Amino acid sequence: MAYKNEWWKTGVIYQVYPRSFQDSNGDGIGDLPGIMQRLDYLQWLGVDAIWVSPCFPSPMVDFGYDISDHTDIDPIFGTLADMDALIEAVHARGIKIILDYVPAHTSDQHPWFIESRASRDNPKRDWYVWRDPAPDGGPPNNWLCRFDGETVWEWDEKTGQYYMHYFFKAQPDLNWHNPELRATMLNILRFWFDRGIDGLRVDACYRAIKDPLFRDNPPNHDWHDGMDPSLKMIEKYTKNLPAVHQFNRWVRAVADEYDERMLIGELYLSTEQVVTHYGQNDEFHLPLNSGIFSTPWYAEAMHGLVDHYESSLPEGAWPNWVIGNHDKHRFATHVGKAQARVGMMLLLTLRGTPTLYYGDEIGMADVEIPLDEIQDPWEKSAPNLGLGRDPERTPMQWDSSPNASFCQAEVSPWMRLSDDYKQVNVASSRDKPYSMLSLTQAIIQLRRATAALSIGDYYSLYAPEGIFAYRRLQDDEHIIIALNFTPYPKTWILPVEMRGVSTILLSTLLDRQGEKLGESLDLRGDEGVILGRCS
Repeated sequence: MAYKNEWWKTGVIYQVYPRSFQDSNGDGIGDLPGIMQRLDYLQWLGVDAIWVSPCFPSPMVDFGYDISDHTDIDPIFGTLADMDALIEAVHARGIKIILDYVPAHTSDQHPWFIESRASRDNPKRDWYVWRDPAPDGGPPNNWLCRFDGETVWEWDEKTGQYYMHYFFKAQPDLNWHNPELRATMLNILRFWFDRGIDGLRVDACYRAIKDPLFRDNPPNHDWHDGMDPSLKMIEKYTKNLPAVHQFNRWVRAVADEYDERMLIGELYLSTEQVVTHYGQNDEFHLPLNSGIFSTPWYAEAMHGLVDHYESSLPEGAWPNWVIGNHDKHRFATHVGKAQARVGMMLLLTLRGTPTLYYGDEIGMADVEIPLDEIQDPWEKSAPNLGLGRDPERTPMQWDSSPNASFCQAEVSPWMRLSDDYKQVNVASSRDKPYSMLSLTQAIIQLRRATAALSIGDYYSLYAPEGIFAYRRLQDDEHIIIALNFTPYPKTWILPVEMRGVSTILLSTLLDRQGEKLGESLDLRGDEGVILGRCS
Protein backbone atom coordinates (compact mmCIF):
# COMPACT_ATOMS: atom_id res chain seq x y z
CA MET A 1 0.00 0.00 0.00
CA ALA A 2 1.42 3.39 -0.98
CA TYR A 3 0.94 6.48 1.16
CA LYS A 4 0.67 10.12 0.32
CA ASN A 5 3.86 11.69 1.64
CA GLU A 6 2.60 14.40 3.98
CA TRP A 7 5.51 15.83 5.95
CA TRP A 8 4.12 14.55 9.23
CA LYS A 9 4.13 10.98 7.90
CA THR A 10 7.76 10.83 6.84
CA GLY A 11 9.13 13.22 9.46
CA VAL A 12 10.75 12.83 12.87
CA ILE A 13 9.34 15.17 15.54
CA TYR A 14 11.57 16.50 18.34
CA GLN A 15 10.00 17.82 21.53
CA VAL A 16 11.63 20.88 23.08
CA TYR A 17 10.76 21.69 26.68
CA PRO A 18 11.67 25.38 26.42
CA ARG A 19 12.51 25.98 30.10
CA SER A 20 15.24 23.37 29.85
CA PHE A 21 16.65 23.60 26.34
CA GLN A 22 18.85 26.71 26.22
CA ASP A 23 19.03 29.91 28.26
CA SER A 24 20.08 32.95 26.21
CA ASN A 25 19.66 35.86 28.65
CA GLY A 26 21.31 34.69 31.85
CA ASP A 27 18.27 34.07 34.04
CA GLY A 28 18.80 30.30 34.23
CA ILE A 29 15.60 29.53 32.30
CA GLY A 30 15.52 28.37 28.70
CA ASP A 31 13.83 30.62 26.15
CA LEU A 32 12.92 31.06 22.48
CA PRO A 33 16.17 32.83 21.47
CA GLY A 34 17.93 29.90 23.13
CA ILE A 35 16.11 27.47 20.85
CA MET A 36 17.23 29.65 17.93
CA GLN A 37 20.85 29.19 19.02
CA ARG A 38 20.52 25.42 18.78
CA LEU A 39 18.75 25.07 15.44
CA ASP A 40 21.96 24.11 13.65
CA TYR A 41 22.24 21.14 16.01
CA LEU A 42 18.67 20.05 15.31
CA GLN A 43 19.27 20.37 11.59
CA TRP A 44 22.42 18.25 11.93
CA LEU A 45 20.52 15.65 13.95
CA GLY A 46 18.07 15.38 11.08
CA VAL A 47 14.73 16.08 12.73
CA ASP A 48 11.91 17.31 10.52
CA ALA A 49 9.78 19.18 13.07
CA ILE A 50 10.17 20.63 16.54
CA TRP A 51 7.33 20.65 19.04
CA VAL A 52 7.71 23.50 21.52
CA SER A 53 5.91 22.95 24.82
CA PRO A 54 3.83 25.87 26.20
CA CYS A 55 5.57 29.23 26.22
CA PHE A 56 2.51 31.51 26.52
CA PRO A 57 1.90 34.05 29.32
CA SER A 58 1.27 32.16 32.54
CA PRO A 59 1.61 32.47 36.32
CA MET A 60 3.51 29.15 35.96
CA VAL A 61 1.49 27.31 38.60
CA ASP A 62 1.74 24.31 36.25
CA PHE A 63 4.77 25.56 34.29
CA GLY A 64 2.87 27.03 31.37
CA TYR A 65 -0.17 24.79 31.17
CA ASP A 66 -2.08 27.45 33.11
CA ILE A 67 -2.36 30.01 30.31
CA SER A 68 -3.38 33.61 30.96
CA ASP A 69 -3.11 34.77 27.32
CA HIS A 70 -3.29 32.35 24.39
CA THR A 71 -1.96 34.77 21.77
CA ASP A 72 1.29 36.06 23.24
CA ILE A 73 4.58 34.81 24.67
CA ASP A 74 5.54 34.86 28.35
CA PRO A 75 8.42 37.30 29.03
CA ILE A 76 10.33 34.42 30.62
CA PHE A 77 10.62 32.90 27.14
CA GLY A 78 10.83 36.06 25.04
CA THR A 79 8.38 38.00 22.91
CA LEU A 80 5.91 37.40 20.11
CA ALA A 81 8.55 38.82 17.79
CA ASP A 82 10.94 36.11 19.06
CA MET A 83 8.37 33.47 18.17
CA ASP A 84 7.93 34.96 14.70
CA ALA A 85 11.72 34.91 14.26
CA LEU A 86 11.86 31.29 15.45
CA ILE A 87 9.16 30.26 12.99
CA GLU A 88 11.05 31.94 10.16
CA ALA A 89 14.42 30.46 11.18
CA VAL A 90 13.01 26.96 11.53
CA HIS A 91 11.39 27.14 8.12
CA ALA A 92 14.60 28.46 6.57
CA ARG A 93 16.22 25.17 7.62
CA GLY A 94 13.46 23.07 6.12
CA ILE A 95 12.08 22.19 9.57
CA LYS A 96 8.44 22.46 10.71
CA ILE A 97 7.24 23.85 14.05
CA ILE A 98 4.45 22.58 16.31
CA LEU A 99 3.07 24.41 19.35
CA ASP A 100 0.89 23.30 22.24
CA TYR A 101 -2.82 24.11 22.36
CA VAL A 102 -4.44 23.80 25.80
CA PRO A 103 -8.24 23.63 25.35
CA ALA A 104 -9.52 22.20 28.62
CA HIS A 105 -8.68 25.02 31.03
CA THR A 106 -6.98 28.39 31.54
CA SER A 107 -5.22 30.13 34.39
CA ASP A 108 -7.42 31.71 37.04
CA GLN A 109 -5.52 34.90 36.13
CA HIS A 110 -6.86 34.84 32.57
CA PRO A 111 -9.01 37.92 31.86
CA TRP A 112 -11.83 35.61 30.83
CA PHE A 113 -11.97 33.94 34.23
CA ILE A 114 -11.61 37.20 36.10
CA GLU A 115 -14.74 38.36 34.27
CA SER A 116 -16.49 35.02 34.72
CA ARG A 117 -15.87 35.15 38.45
CA ALA A 118 -17.08 38.72 38.80
CA SER A 119 -20.79 37.87 39.01
CA ARG A 120 -23.32 35.22 38.06
CA ASP A 121 -24.72 37.38 35.28
CA ASN A 122 -21.37 38.31 33.71
CA PRO A 123 -21.39 37.59 29.94
CA LYS A 124 -18.42 35.25 30.40
CA ARG A 125 -19.88 33.37 33.36
CA ASP A 126 -20.81 30.40 31.17
CA TRP A 127 -17.36 30.28 29.54
CA TYR A 128 -16.30 28.21 32.56
CA VAL A 129 -17.91 25.34 34.45
CA TRP A 130 -19.91 26.69 37.41
CA ARG A 131 -22.34 24.68 39.54
CA ASP A 132 -24.55 25.19 42.57
CA PRO A 133 -23.70 23.25 45.74
CA ALA A 134 -25.16 19.83 46.41
CA PRO A 135 -28.25 19.79 48.68
CA ASP A 136 -25.97 19.37 51.69
CA GLY A 137 -23.99 22.47 50.65
CA GLY A 138 -20.96 20.48 49.56
CA PRO A 139 -19.43 19.90 46.12
CA PRO A 140 -21.84 19.17 43.24
CA ASN A 141 -20.53 15.62 42.66
CA ASN A 142 -17.69 13.22 43.49
CA TRP A 143 -15.25 14.10 40.70
CA LEU A 144 -11.60 14.14 41.81
CA CYS A 145 -8.74 16.42 40.89
CA ARG A 146 -5.96 14.72 38.92
CA PHE A 147 -3.16 16.28 40.94
CA ASP A 148 -4.20 15.72 44.56
CA GLY A 149 -7.19 13.37 44.55
CA GLU A 150 -9.39 15.96 46.26
CA THR A 151 -12.60 17.38 44.82
CA VAL A 152 -12.44 19.19 41.46
CA TRP A 153 -14.79 21.83 42.85
CA GLU A 154 -13.56 25.12 44.34
CA TRP A 155 -16.00 27.26 46.31
CA ASP A 156 -16.33 30.90 45.30
CA GLU A 157 -17.66 32.82 48.27
CA LYS A 158 -18.54 35.97 46.33
CA THR A 159 -20.90 34.34 43.84
CA GLY A 160 -22.03 31.37 45.91
CA GLN A 161 -21.12 28.66 43.41
CA TYR A 162 -18.36 26.15 42.75
CA TYR A 163 -16.12 26.24 39.71
CA MET A 164 -14.51 23.13 38.29
CA HIS A 165 -10.76 22.53 37.99
CA TYR A 166 -9.68 19.07 36.88
CA PHE A 167 -6.06 20.01 37.60
CA PHE A 168 -5.04 22.72 40.09
CA LYS A 169 -7.55 25.19 41.48
CA ALA A 170 -5.59 27.85 39.58
CA GLN A 171 -6.65 26.07 36.34
CA PRO A 172 -10.43 26.51 35.98
CA ASP A 173 -12.01 24.34 33.30
CA LEU A 174 -13.51 25.84 30.17
CA ASN A 175 -17.05 25.12 29.01
CA TRP A 176 -16.91 24.07 25.35
CA HIS A 177 -20.68 23.74 25.31
CA ASN A 178 -20.83 27.57 25.20
CA PRO A 179 -20.78 28.66 21.53
CA GLU A 180 -19.04 32.00 22.19
CA LEU A 181 -16.23 30.33 24.13
CA ARG A 182 -15.95 27.69 21.43
CA ALA A 183 -15.67 30.26 18.64
CA THR A 184 -13.06 32.24 20.58
CA MET A 185 -10.95 29.16 21.30
CA LEU A 186 -11.09 28.04 17.67
CA ASN A 187 -9.94 31.49 16.57
CA ILE A 188 -6.82 30.97 18.69
CA LEU A 189 -5.96 28.10 16.34
CA ARG A 190 -6.30 30.45 13.40
CA PHE A 191 -4.11 33.05 15.15
CA TRP A 192 -1.19 30.63 15.31
CA PHE A 193 -1.76 29.03 11.91
CA ASP A 194 -1.81 32.54 10.40
CA ARG A 195 1.59 33.19 12.00
CA GLY A 196 2.97 30.20 10.14
CA ILE A 197 3.10 27.30 12.57
CA ASP A 198 2.72 23.89 10.97
CA GLY A 199 0.86 21.96 13.63
CA LEU A 200 -0.56 21.83 17.13
CA ARG A 201 -0.29 19.25 19.87
CA VAL A 202 -3.66 19.41 21.65
CA ASP A 203 -3.15 18.98 25.39
CA ALA A 204 -5.47 16.68 27.36
CA CYS A 205 -7.88 16.73 24.43
CA TYR A 206 -9.97 13.88 25.83
CA ARG A 207 -10.85 16.08 28.81
CA ALA A 208 -12.12 19.08 26.84
CA ILE A 209 -15.78 18.03 27.07
CA LYS A 210 -17.50 17.52 30.43
CA ASP A 211 -20.52 15.39 31.16
CA PRO A 212 -23.46 17.83 30.89
CA LEU A 213 -25.38 15.87 33.54
CA PHE A 214 -22.46 15.95 36.00
CA ARG A 215 -23.05 12.37 37.09
CA ASP A 216 -20.96 10.83 39.85
CA ASN A 217 -18.05 8.63 38.80
CA PRO A 218 -18.19 5.03 40.06
CA PRO A 219 -15.69 3.97 42.74
CA ASN A 220 -12.53 2.11 41.79
CA HIS A 221 -12.62 -1.00 43.97
CA ASP A 222 -9.02 -1.85 43.01
CA TRP A 223 -7.64 1.33 44.54
CA HIS A 224 -5.50 1.04 47.67
CA ASP A 225 -3.20 3.20 49.78
CA GLY A 226 -0.01 4.06 47.92
CA MET A 227 -1.77 4.49 44.58
CA ASP A 228 -2.38 7.83 42.88
CA PRO A 229 -5.21 9.34 44.97
CA SER A 230 -7.00 10.63 41.88
CA LEU A 231 -7.65 7.01 40.85
CA LYS A 232 -10.08 6.36 43.70
CA MET A 233 -12.84 6.84 41.13
CA ILE A 234 -13.18 5.36 37.65
CA GLU A 235 -13.31 8.31 35.27
CA LYS A 236 -16.47 7.34 33.46
CA TYR A 237 -17.80 10.89 33.24
CA THR A 238 -14.62 12.98 33.32
CA LYS A 239 -12.60 11.80 30.32
CA ASN A 240 -13.07 10.51 26.80
CA LEU A 241 -16.81 11.09 26.64
CA PRO A 242 -18.42 10.32 23.26
CA ALA A 243 -18.96 14.05 22.72
CA VAL A 244 -15.21 14.65 22.69
CA HIS A 245 -15.17 13.41 19.10
CA GLN A 246 -17.23 16.45 18.17
CA PHE A 247 -14.56 18.58 19.83
CA ASN A 248 -11.95 16.80 17.71
CA ARG A 249 -13.90 17.60 14.56
CA TRP A 250 -14.23 21.28 15.49
CA VAL A 251 -10.48 21.55 15.88
CA ARG A 252 -9.72 19.52 12.74
CA ALA A 253 -12.08 21.65 10.64
CA VAL A 254 -10.00 24.72 11.47
CA ALA A 255 -6.73 22.95 10.65
CA ASP A 256 -8.22 21.88 7.32
CA GLU A 257 -8.79 25.53 6.41
CA TYR A 258 -5.00 25.68 5.91
CA ASP A 259 -2.60 23.70 3.74
CA GLU A 260 -0.42 20.98 5.25
CA ARG A 261 -1.31 21.65 8.87
CA MET A 262 -1.47 18.76 11.32
CA LEU A 263 -2.89 17.96 14.75
CA ILE A 264 -1.59 15.65 17.47
CA GLY A 265 -4.04 14.70 20.22
CA GLU A 266 -2.68 13.92 23.69
CA LEU A 267 -4.37 10.72 24.83
CA TYR A 268 -3.55 8.27 27.60
CA LEU A 269 -6.03 5.59 26.67
CA SER A 270 -6.18 1.97 25.56
CA THR A 271 -5.31 1.15 21.95
CA GLU A 272 -8.97 0.50 21.18
CA GLN A 273 -9.90 3.95 22.47
CA VAL A 274 -6.97 5.82 20.92
CA VAL A 275 -7.69 4.70 17.36
CA THR A 276 -11.25 6.05 17.49
CA HIS A 277 -9.75 9.55 17.60
CA TYR A 278 -8.77 9.33 13.94
CA GLY A 279 -12.49 9.49 13.17
CA GLN A 280 -13.25 9.28 9.48
CA ASN A 281 -10.09 11.20 8.70
CA ASP A 282 -11.85 14.19 10.27
CA GLU A 283 -10.35 14.14 13.78
CA PHE A 284 -6.63 13.98 14.72
CA HIS A 285 -3.95 13.26 12.17
CA LEU A 286 -1.96 11.64 14.98
CA PRO A 287 -3.88 10.59 18.10
CA LEU A 288 -1.03 10.10 20.55
CA ASN A 289 -0.08 6.45 20.91
CA SER A 290 1.31 6.11 24.42
CA GLY A 291 1.35 2.32 24.40
CA ILE A 292 5.09 1.93 24.96
CA PHE A 293 4.80 3.82 28.28
CA SER A 294 2.43 1.22 29.72
CA THR A 295 3.79 -1.97 28.15
CA PRO A 296 6.36 -4.16 29.96
CA TRP A 297 9.76 -3.89 28.28
CA TYR A 298 10.27 -7.35 26.88
CA ALA A 299 10.13 -8.59 23.30
CA GLU A 300 6.92 -10.57 23.42
CA ALA A 301 4.95 -7.76 25.08
CA MET A 302 6.24 -5.18 22.62
CA HIS A 303 5.53 -7.50 19.69
CA GLY A 304 1.96 -7.88 20.94
CA LEU A 305 1.53 -4.13 21.42
CA VAL A 306 2.73 -3.25 17.92
CA ASP A 307 0.71 -5.95 16.17
CA HIS A 308 -2.43 -5.08 18.09
CA TYR A 309 -2.04 -1.36 17.38
CA GLU A 310 -1.37 -1.95 13.68
CA SER A 311 -4.39 -4.22 13.33
CA SER A 312 -6.63 -1.75 15.19
CA LEU A 313 -5.88 1.28 12.99
CA PRO A 314 -8.72 2.50 10.76
CA GLU A 315 -8.25 2.30 7.01
CA GLY A 316 -5.69 4.88 5.86
CA ALA A 317 -4.75 5.97 9.39
CA TRP A 318 -1.07 6.71 10.02
CA PRO A 319 0.58 5.37 13.21
CA ASN A 320 2.77 7.27 15.66
CA TRP A 321 5.15 6.29 18.46
CA VAL A 322 6.79 7.98 21.44
CA ILE A 323 9.16 6.72 24.16
CA GLY A 324 9.51 9.87 26.25
CA ASN A 325 8.00 13.26 27.05
CA HIS A 326 7.85 15.92 29.75
CA ASP A 327 5.39 13.90 31.86
CA LYS A 328 7.12 10.50 31.81
CA HIS A 329 10.36 9.34 33.37
CA ARG A 330 13.34 9.25 31.04
CA PHE A 331 13.48 6.21 28.79
CA ALA A 332 17.11 5.47 29.72
CA THR A 333 16.01 5.28 33.36
CA HIS A 334 12.97 3.16 32.53
CA VAL A 335 14.80 0.44 30.55
CA GLY A 336 18.48 1.04 31.30
CA LYS A 337 21.14 2.61 29.12
CA ALA A 338 21.89 -0.54 27.10
CA GLN A 339 18.25 -1.16 26.20
CA ALA A 340 17.71 2.56 25.52
CA ARG A 341 19.72 2.04 22.32
CA VAL A 342 17.41 -0.82 21.35
CA GLY A 343 14.43 1.40 22.15
CA MET A 344 15.76 4.18 19.94
CA MET A 345 16.04 1.76 17.02
CA LEU A 346 12.51 0.54 17.72
CA LEU A 347 11.12 4.08 17.83
CA LEU A 348 12.79 5.15 14.58
CA THR A 349 12.09 2.01 12.53
CA LEU A 350 8.47 1.17 13.34
CA ARG A 351 5.88 2.28 10.80
CA GLY A 352 4.62 5.71 11.75
CA THR A 353 5.73 9.10 12.98
CA PRO A 354 8.22 9.02 15.87
CA THR A 355 8.55 11.77 18.49
CA LEU A 356 11.89 12.23 20.26
CA TYR A 357 12.09 13.96 23.65
CA TYR A 358 15.01 16.37 24.01
CA GLY A 359 18.03 14.69 25.55
CA ASP A 360 16.91 11.14 24.86
CA GLU A 361 19.16 11.19 21.81
CA ILE A 362 22.22 11.43 24.08
CA GLY A 363 20.90 9.04 26.71
CA MET A 364 19.92 11.53 29.40
CA ALA A 365 18.48 9.84 32.48
CA ASP A 366 16.24 10.96 35.33
CA VAL A 367 17.85 13.29 37.84
CA GLU A 368 17.08 12.81 41.53
CA ILE A 369 15.80 16.12 42.87
CA PRO A 370 16.28 16.79 46.62
CA LEU A 371 13.13 17.53 48.58
CA ASP A 372 14.04 21.17 49.11
CA GLU A 373 14.52 21.68 45.35
CA ILE A 374 11.30 20.11 44.07
CA GLN A 375 9.59 22.36 41.53
CA ASP A 376 6.70 20.22 40.28
CA PRO A 377 3.47 21.13 42.10
CA TRP A 378 2.11 17.61 41.45
CA GLU A 379 4.91 16.11 43.53
CA LYS A 380 4.31 18.72 46.23
CA SER A 381 0.60 17.91 46.40
CA ALA A 382 1.04 14.11 46.40
CA PRO A 383 4.52 13.47 47.84
CA ASN A 384 6.31 10.13 47.97
CA LEU A 385 4.22 8.52 45.22
CA GLY A 386 6.78 9.00 42.46
CA LEU A 387 4.45 11.18 40.41
CA GLY A 388 6.78 14.17 40.20
CA ARG A 389 7.91 15.23 36.73
CA ASP A 390 11.04 17.17 37.68
CA PRO A 391 13.45 14.25 37.04
CA GLU A 392 12.73 14.26 33.29
CA ARG A 393 12.68 18.05 32.86
CA THR A 394 16.27 18.90 33.78
CA PRO A 395 18.44 21.15 31.55
CA MET A 396 19.81 19.89 28.26
CA GLN A 397 23.42 18.74 28.54
CA TRP A 398 25.33 20.46 25.75
CA ASP A 399 28.97 20.07 26.83
CA SER A 400 31.22 19.51 29.83
CA SER A 401 31.63 23.17 30.79
CA PRO A 402 29.92 24.58 33.91
CA ASN A 403 26.12 24.21 33.70
CA ALA A 404 26.66 22.14 30.53
CA SER A 405 26.41 25.41 28.54
CA PHE A 406 22.67 25.42 29.19
CA CYS A 407 23.25 28.75 30.91
CA GLN A 408 26.19 30.91 31.93
CA ALA A 409 28.62 29.46 34.44
CA GLU A 410 27.84 32.06 37.11
CA VAL A 411 24.06 31.55 36.81
CA SER A 412 22.00 29.00 38.75
CA PRO A 413 19.86 26.96 36.35
CA TRP A 414 16.18 26.71 37.22
CA MET A 415 16.65 22.99 37.86
CA ARG A 416 19.80 21.10 38.79
CA LEU A 417 21.68 19.21 36.09
CA SER A 418 22.57 15.56 36.15
CA ASP A 419 25.83 14.67 37.86
CA ASP A 420 26.94 12.89 34.68
CA TYR A 421 26.67 15.88 32.36
CA LYS A 422 30.44 16.05 31.86
CA GLN A 423 30.33 12.59 30.33
CA VAL A 424 26.83 12.58 28.79
CA ASN A 425 26.49 15.65 26.60
CA VAL A 426 26.12 16.65 22.97
CA ALA A 427 29.71 17.80 22.40
CA SER A 428 31.37 14.64 23.70
CA SER A 429 28.76 12.43 22.03
CA ARG A 430 29.34 13.98 18.61
CA ASP A 431 33.03 13.11 18.95
CA LYS A 432 32.35 9.47 19.82
CA PRO A 433 31.50 7.23 16.85
CA TYR A 434 29.71 4.68 19.07
CA SER A 435 27.67 7.09 21.20
CA MET A 436 23.90 7.15 21.61
CA LEU A 437 23.83 10.42 19.67
CA SER A 438 25.80 8.91 16.78
CA LEU A 439 23.35 6.00 16.75
CA THR A 440 20.31 8.27 16.76
CA GLN A 441 21.60 10.40 13.92
CA ALA A 442 22.60 7.33 11.90
CA ILE A 443 19.14 5.77 12.19
CA ILE A 444 17.49 9.06 11.23
CA GLN A 445 19.75 9.35 8.18
CA LEU A 446 19.01 5.76 7.15
CA ARG A 447 15.28 6.33 7.72
CA ARG A 448 15.36 9.42 5.51
CA ALA A 449 17.27 7.62 2.74
CA THR A 450 15.13 4.46 2.79
CA ALA A 451 11.52 4.58 1.68
CA ALA A 452 10.80 1.25 3.37
CA LEU A 453 11.70 2.75 6.76
CA SER A 454 9.94 6.08 6.29
CA ILE A 455 6.67 5.03 4.64
CA GLY A 456 6.82 1.27 4.09
CA ASP A 457 4.40 -1.35 5.35
CA TYR A 458 4.98 -3.28 8.57
CA TYR A 459 4.88 -7.06 9.04
CA SER A 460 5.95 -8.82 12.21
CA LEU A 461 8.10 -11.95 12.02
CA TYR A 462 8.47 -15.07 14.10
CA ALA A 463 11.60 -14.96 16.24
CA PRO A 464 13.02 -16.78 19.28
CA GLU A 465 12.15 -15.70 22.80
CA GLY A 466 13.65 -12.33 23.63
CA ILE A 467 13.83 -11.09 20.02
CA PHE A 468 11.30 -8.79 18.34
CA ALA A 469 11.69 -8.87 14.56
CA TYR A 470 9.69 -7.23 11.78
CA ARG A 471 9.83 -6.29 8.11
CA ARG A 472 9.40 -2.92 6.46
CA LEU A 473 8.48 -3.11 2.77
CA GLN A 474 8.10 -0.44 0.12
CA ASP A 475 8.13 -1.31 -3.60
CA ASP A 476 11.39 -3.24 -4.10
CA GLU A 477 12.94 -2.19 -0.78
CA HIS A 478 12.96 -4.96 1.83
CA ILE A 479 14.24 -4.12 5.32
CA ILE A 480 14.27 -6.31 8.44
CA ILE A 481 14.75 -5.09 12.00
CA ALA A 482 15.73 -7.54 14.75
CA LEU A 483 15.92 -6.35 18.36
CA ASN A 484 17.35 -8.32 21.26
CA PHE A 485 15.50 -7.27 24.41
CA THR A 486 17.79 -9.36 26.61
CA PRO A 487 21.41 -8.98 27.81
CA TYR A 488 22.22 -12.44 26.42
CA PRO A 489 23.45 -13.47 22.95
CA LYS A 490 20.71 -14.78 20.65
CA THR A 491 20.70 -16.52 17.28
CA TRP A 492 17.87 -16.11 14.80
CA ILE A 493 17.39 -18.20 11.66
CA LEU A 494 16.60 -15.67 8.96
CA PRO A 495 13.49 -15.82 6.78
CA VAL A 496 14.13 -17.95 3.67
CA GLU A 497 14.18 -15.04 1.26
CA MET A 498 16.87 -13.25 3.31
CA ARG A 499 19.29 -16.14 3.73
CA GLY A 500 22.61 -15.50 2.04
CA VAL A 501 21.44 -12.22 0.56
CA SER A 502 21.38 -10.00 3.67
CA THR A 503 23.76 -7.38 4.92
CA ILE A 504 23.75 -5.42 8.17
CA LEU A 505 22.95 -1.79 7.41
CA LEU A 506 23.21 -0.67 11.02
CA SER A 507 23.73 -2.13 14.49
CA THR A 508 22.85 -0.36 17.72
CA LEU A 509 26.50 -0.93 18.66
CA LEU A 510 27.59 0.80 15.42
CA ASP A 511 30.30 -1.70 14.53
CA ARG A 512 28.88 -4.22 12.02
CA GLN A 513 27.86 -2.08 9.07
CA GLY A 514 28.28 -4.00 5.81
CA GLU A 515 28.57 -7.43 7.43
CA LYS A 516 27.21 -10.15 5.10
CA LEU A 517 24.98 -12.84 6.60
CA GLY A 518 24.34 -16.45 5.73
CA GLU A 519 21.35 -18.36 7.04
CA SER A 520 21.30 -16.86 10.53
CA LEU A 521 21.86 -13.69 12.51
CA ASP A 522 23.86 -13.68 15.73
CA LEU A 523 22.74 -10.88 18.02
CA ARG A 524 24.80 -9.80 20.99
CA GLY A 525 23.09 -8.94 24.23
CA ASP A 526 21.22 -5.62 24.10
CA GLU A 527 21.78 -5.35 20.33
CA GLY A 528 19.45 -4.40 17.55
CA VAL A 529 20.22 -4.50 13.83
CA ILE A 530 18.72 -3.27 10.59
CA LEU A 531 19.16 -5.68 7.67
CA GLY A 532 18.87 -5.03 3.94
CA ARG A 533 19.28 -7.16 0.84
CA CYS A 534 22.76 -7.30 -0.64
CA SER A 535 23.02 -5.14 -3.75
